[in-house]
Amino acid sequence: MSAARPLTTLRTLAVVATLPLLLTACGYGSEAKSDDTAKVAAGAKKIDGLDSVRIGYFGNLTHATALVGREQGLFQKELGATKAEYATFNAGPSEIEALNSGSIDIGWIGPSPAINGYTKSDGKSLRIIGGSASGGVKLVVNPKKIKSLKDVKGKKIATPQLGNTQDVAFLNWAAEQGYKIDPQSGKGDVTVVRTDNKITPDAYKSGSIDGAWVPEPTASKLVAEGGKVLLDESTLWPDKKFVITNIIVSQKFLDAHPKAVEAVLKASVESNKWINANPDAAKTAANKQLAADSGKALPANVLDPAWSSISFTDDPLASTLNTEAAHAVKAGLLTKPDLKGIYDLTLLNKVLKAEGESTVDDAGLGVG
Repeated sequence: MSAARPLTTLRTLAVVATLPLLLTACGYGSEAKSDDTAKVAAGAKKIDGLDSVRIGYFGNLTHATALVGREQGLFQKELGATKAEYATFNAGPSEIEALNSGSIDIGWIGPSPAINGYTKSDGKSLRIIGGSASGGVKLVVNPKKIKSLKDVKGKKIATPQLGNTQDVAFLNWAAEQGYKIDPQSGKGDVTVVRTDNKITPDAYKSGSIDGAWVPEPTASKLVAEGGKVLLDESTLWPDKKFVITNIIVSQKFLDAHPKAVEAVLKASVESNKWINANPDAAKTAANKQLAADSGKALPANVLDPAWSSISFTDDPLASTLNTEAAHAVKAGLLTKPDLKGIYDLTLLNKVLKAEGESTVDDAGLGVG
């Protein structure tokens, strides 16, 4: 877009970028389905009279809280006789559309789509109700073409999608290096190539990209193909912590069915507790669910380094969400948003207190 036509909001860019995904996908994502193997306890009752709760997530290790919670049957356990149904997604905007349409009720998602969905609806569509993961994002490059950070100039770097969380992070980092890039076209001192994570390893092997700023396990897949980690995004953040995955819910569903939302949050907290206490078993469980969803498990040389770079936390790291929004504004992908009210951590903190855990903060961006 030319300088004479200022960029408006991230939502416009993200929706345009997502059209090919929507056209080639079945609906908004995979069809919501329940787990036939999940056991419903004898005598269990439906929560809020609901037949089902529909949960969305991505096939990424950064969504391992959902992967493990599903594979271990924790969501079904907490929902009683209300069936846990699941849908998987490739991109944040498509999950936001599914949430807005009522195709799912609750979802695991990155910060940029959550910000976009909230601002697009003037603060009426969703709430962030919990955290899930931090870290797990890297700049991986072809070491024959890029030997240092300064060598990124003039190269072709992939990000998953126009306006997605990693795209915003890379554009912000590039601007801090003094590089000028048109955020919409991706052209400039560095060429940004928006590429689906599933395709990125093949694009790297073919030489059509020189590197990628991507989440796990894509980053480790590139390393397995001979790539080198040039930068771990966590090193750019205070205490090396930044939100990569949040839990969101439809405001309509939250208002109508708080007990069901609380049950899902309890399962999420239990999942993270189990993951952190049993990292090897949790890694295996997450990989098993990935294989069930995609038909292919991750090999150890991808799974192990990917898993070790992600931390799992119930804290949504709200202050970093505000910073990520500021990065999107700085990059020209978003007009300055009013995020007041994007968080409602009431039910999460209720669950954490009951578990004897410390409560978490919304950085002044909570409701009320």
